[in-house]
Amino acid sequence: MTGRLVVKVGASRAEWWRETLQSLLPEFECRDWDDAGDKATVDYAVVWRPPAGGLKTFPNLKCIVSMGAGIDHVLVDPELPKHLPIIRTVGDDLRQRMREYVALHVLRFHRRLPDIMAAQQRKEWDQVITPPAPERRVAVLGLGNMGAEVAHTLAGLGFDVHGWSRSPKTLEGITCHHGDAGLSELLPLSEILVCLLPLTPATTGILSKDLFAQLPEGACVINVGRGGHLVEEDLIPALDSGHLGGATLDVLHEEPAPEGHPFWTHPKILLTPHIASLIDPEAGAKVIAENIRRFDAGEEVPALVDLAQGY
Repeated sequence: MTGRLVVKVGASRAEWWRETLQSLLPEFECRDWDDAGDKATVDYAVVWRPPAGGLKTFPNLKCIVSMGAGIDHVLVDPELPKHLPIIRTVGDDLRQRMREYVALHVLRFHRRLPDIMAAQQRKEWDQVITPPAPERRVAVLGLGNMGAEVAHTLAGLGFDVHGWSRSPKTLEGITCHHGDAGLSELLPLSEILVCLLPLTPATTGILSKDLFAQLPEGACVINVGRGGHLVEEDLIPALDSGHLGGATLDVLHEEPAPEGHPFWTHPKILLTPHIASLIDPEAGAKVIAENIRRFDAGEEVPALVDLAQGY
């Protein structure tokens, strides 16, 4: 053995993750977070939503590995050892899953599937007419790794795709906007809005009543970023007024949503259980193992986080 790592993930998949990583990293001893042994000998922590204060109990960690593209679940720890590098987990499998999910739900709104399903329940033969994709403008907030892939996928389906990022970007086939002025320019054009932003202080609460008011009447919103992007109390009033036509939410502030949460039963909201780009050990562990090997050897790791930006 050349090193030790611990794995922290939900109990239902913890052993699957540990065994898969152990098979891919035989030179490391892979242990469960709750069975770490001598914490001073642990080099790497592979985590999803580690408990507050937990990471600082491993005094000699070399690096933290996030089991996902986002790192906000790590950064919320008020006792996080800030000197430690963090590696995000991204890869072809995750990008493919996200492309599939967003395409599905953009098409669901574009072809007005909720209206068709409602008509079926009323036993009405309502032939809903929709414009072809080139006449539907879809906006993607966030043009990073995932956002750019999604934007290209939607453009490939024929949609008129616009994208927004904080700094200028150029993507073939995508009309790109940036900065505050670019966002103000984009929102009134956005018939279907997809949020794929990283969660940072600047983007927290961006999906709010102020943003909704700038969207055209009947616009639909898809949030596959983070729950913190949405001001939850602003969504239902925008839907009930008719200004928003519908919302698909794959992420929430609290997951799963509490039993009495109004999102469960609202007719214009579709909740999915954080599955848009759900990482599994079969695909994700291969990416994580490669990143750990590269980091341990002092090689470049493209998914290493810039903590100054928060993603």
